[in-house]
Amino acid sequence: MASFLYRLGRFAYRRRWLVAGLWVAVLIAALAGAATLSGPTSDAFRIPGTQSQKAIDLLQERFPQASADGATARLVFAAPEGQQLTSTANRGAIEQVLSELKQSSQIASVTDPFASGAINEAGTVGLAQATYKVPSAELTDQSRAALTSAADDARAAGLTAEIGGDALQIQPEQGATEIIGVAVAAVVLVITFGSLIAAGLPLLTALLGIAIGIGAITAATGFVDMSSTTPILALMLGLAVAIDYALFIVSRYRHELTAGREREEAAGRAVGTAGSAVVFAGLTVMIALAALWVVGVPFLTQMGLAAAGTVAVAVLIALTLLPALLGFAGRRIKPAPVRAHQKTAAFGTRWARAVTRRPVAVLVVAVLALGAVALPALDLRLGMPDDSTAAPDTTQRKAYDLVSQGFGQGFNAPLTVVVDGKAGQVRAAADEVTQEIQGLADVSAVTPATYNQAGDTAVLTVIPKSGPSDSATKDLVRAIRQLDGTVAGATIGVTGLTAINIDMSTKLGDALLPYLAVVVGLALFLLMLVFRSILVPIKAAVGFLLSIAATFGAVVAVFQWGWAADLLGVDHTGPIISFLPIFLIGIVFGLAMDYQVFLVTRMREDYVHGATPHEAVVSGFGHGARVVTAAAIIMISVFAGFILSPESIVKSIGFALGVAVLFDAIVVRMTIVPAVMTLLGKAAWWLPRWLDKLLPNVDVEGEKLRHKLDDPQPDTPALQPAPA
Repeated sequence: MASFLYRLGRFAYRRRWLVAGLWVAVLIAALAGAATLSGPTSDAFRIPGTQSQKAIDLLQERFPQASADGATARLVFAAPEGQQLTSTANRGAIEQVLSELKQSSQIASVTDPFASGAINEAGTVGLAQATYKVPSAELTDQSRAALTSAADDARAAGLTAEIGGDALQIQPEQGATEIIGVAVAAVVLVITFGSLIAAGLPLLTALLGIAIGIGAITAATGFVDMSSTTPILALMLGLAVAIDYALFIVSRYRHELTAGREREEAAGRAVGTAGSAVVFAGLTVMIALAALWVVGVPFLTQMGLAAAGTVAVAVLIALTLLPALLGFAGRRIKPAPVRAHQKTAAFGTRWARAVTRRPVAVLVVAVLALGAVALPALDLRLGMPDDSTAAPDTTQRKAYDLVSQGFGQGFNAPLTVVVDGKAGQVRAAADEVTQEIQGLADVSAVTPATYNQAGDTAVLTVIPKSGPSDSATKDLVRAIRQLDGTVAGATIGVTGLTAINIDMSTKLGDALLPYLAVVVGLALFLLMLVFRSILVPIKAAVGFLLSIAATFGAVVAVFQWGWAADLLGVDHTGPIISFLPIFLIGIVFGLAMDYQVFLVTRMREDYVHGATPHEAVVSGFGHGARVVTAAAIIMISVFAGFILSPESIVKSIGFALGVAVLFDAIVVRMTIVPAVMTLLGKAAWWLPRWLDKLLPNVDVEGEKLRHKLDDPQPDTPALQPAPA
């Protein structure tokens, strides 16, 4: 692989106009596709095979007028201070608003709060439910405009009016948050390279890659359903890895210039050596993200593939466009200053010597520190986003708060119960089910059942006392489902947005350990290929697990317990979004392997050149620490920029990824790794001879390439590890 990449780097440098032209064409195609092919995104997290989805399928067959999978909107009205909604003027205004809303072409039904009794005891807050014929993703702009116009008309009449539900979703947008991360990355790159041009190339290639990746994802929304968070996840990850991959290659290119290479040769060697590690690191991220199909959640698989595609673009740009841009830069990219390089290497060497001088003490302190941070993870609770997690200034959040104040939190978590049976028997079964449910704990109210025309299906609504994310609501859903089979001649199902989110969280929670096993197994195999070792992969996998545990603990402490919530702008605590742990595992795994490769490959290289195990750890760490530190700071900065987002989902993802890189790069890779490598000694590089023959030699560090270029004699003996 290294030889192929060497030739690719030289070709891109030499034929830079062709390579740059091809990438410009790709960019134009991606942007044109985004402008002409894009479709709506959706936050309708539904999974085939779950009990809630089975109930929806049954309703679509037996009770299509119920529009079970249609979008819903909850219009919440509040009377002016000192007034009631039942006054003639206020009631007339609400009825007029709802009458006009019913004229919208996609509306299936609109309930009247006065007829349904959805007015609180004080008469100050009322609730109307609008159901649409189509899912949220298929609502037209006219339908959404009619909904917002209804609220505006109510406000014009002097009422407070807010809208909840999934019909009027505020999609997360890319704003100024990522600019902060890019700005910090630019500063770090300038300090690292001491050159504006050298620092600008990683930023330029990263922004180009992001534009292509996001453009392609946006175009794909016209063909497949995607979550609204998919572009943001791809942006976060793609921006961070693209800058890092370019950083590694440009740093190696300047090192080769310092060694006296011609510029084309330096570009070829940089891509052949550092580029090999970039390919490996990128593949690990892509495989981990693509492996999300193991979870069995369609929208999650699509998000993983979209993010993996953005990473693939970042890798390809680093291997082709970057050497072409190095060719355009010419002599403006200067060799690395020897003094600056020696200074940073000396700092890394001093740190490594300090760690290796007392490896046991350092290891114990680092592990105990990560363990302490990980403790809150024992209380990890998973949930899906609802109106309570929306930004405080959105109408969804205001509607949620109004309903909670006027009726109680349970009115924000209605459950749709479906009773299916034979015609003529369903009414008696529905009455019995209603009585059984009314006797359950945490039930606030049960609405009278409605029946389909065939008389074989009944639908009733259950209002819990607890909110949509509360554990008591989950227990209630479970208790209602346990009634299935207890009523003769009828089957019972529970659905609705609250039940769907509960099923989603359960499925993702159950998939967490299997997915973790797949990722750790992948790590062990890939690292065994790279390092030709048994213990190094095990050490890397254990370090990865420590990073993940500590990250989960930090996320729970902030977003679930509320520690430092005000400092980070977290205005609402609650369960952690269900797909965050699984995504975190995949992404952090890829990043951890990235740092592992760039640190430990140099240690292995020095060891096979004759250094003692201890010397190899110190010298290898000294050479790799500078680039890894800069890469980690850049990634933390990019991810941390998203903490400023008003969207709680985006904020939690940015925080989780930022602290994950902090724990893995700084604590695990730069502290625990040299300590453990020192304690293992030469045993770190042991691999059974039979296994060594079975495993292909991927030569990530480009060792064979260097031998071929520097000592092209065909009978040059292979390097052997230093004798004990």
